[in-house]
Amino acid sequence: MTMDTKKLSCSDCGQFNCYRQDKEFPRFCLTTEIEADELERIKELYRTDEWVSKLAYAAADIEGTYYGKLTRVEEIIAFAKHIGAKKIGIATCIGLIEEAKTFVKILRAKGLEPYSVICKVGSVDKTEVGVPEEKKVKTGCFEALCNPVLQAEILNREQTELNVIIGLCVGHDSLFIKYSQAPVTTLITKDRVLGHNPAAALYTTGFYYKRLLEPEKE
Repeated sequence: MTMDTKKLSCSDCGQFNCYRQDKEFPRFCLTTEIEADELERIKELYRTDEWVSKLAYAAADIEGTYYGKLTRVEEIIAFAKHIGAKKIGIATCIGLIEEAKTFVKILRAKGLEPYSVICKVGSVDKTEVGVPEEKKVKTGCFEALCNPVLQAEILNREQTELNVIIGLCVGHDSLFIKYSQAPVTTLITKDRVLGHNPAAALYTTGFYYKRLLEPEKE
């Protein structure tokens, strides 16, 4: 592999031979660069690690059985039941609390036990952790920080078996995932501009969001 091809990755590929092996691997393919013992070690995890194998098999089973048939809400329910998770934690943004309430009703209707924690839990003013007053959305008043670490800690204490993110901010979702003891999946990814459909920015780079492809100025 040359220095130029070392800079390439999966988004530069047009073959995707890794999926069905009905084409050819490109010269820079990550699959062909993986050492046999490393790949075998990963495969062994899927075979022998109880947690990994349970989640991986459940995900594959749901994909194969319901491909293109279930909504994300229904897939999460099916996944929870497949892995035997009855108590479902919900880490929700305050801006999507109505969506979270609807999701709670759905989970209860399906025999699951939801437990939700809003992002402003603890009610700590942003300035208490070093956020300057001018960085508040509304300055000059109390404004609670989003507290994904506490959200995770509360759901850990409640011993939830699967946690679902509903609209946590960029970065806050990262912290929640880091501190959550239960496996985490996402129902809604926040995008205040695009109605929580962030993929729309990718679909419209040819027109409305051309600016996304403009190089950064020094």
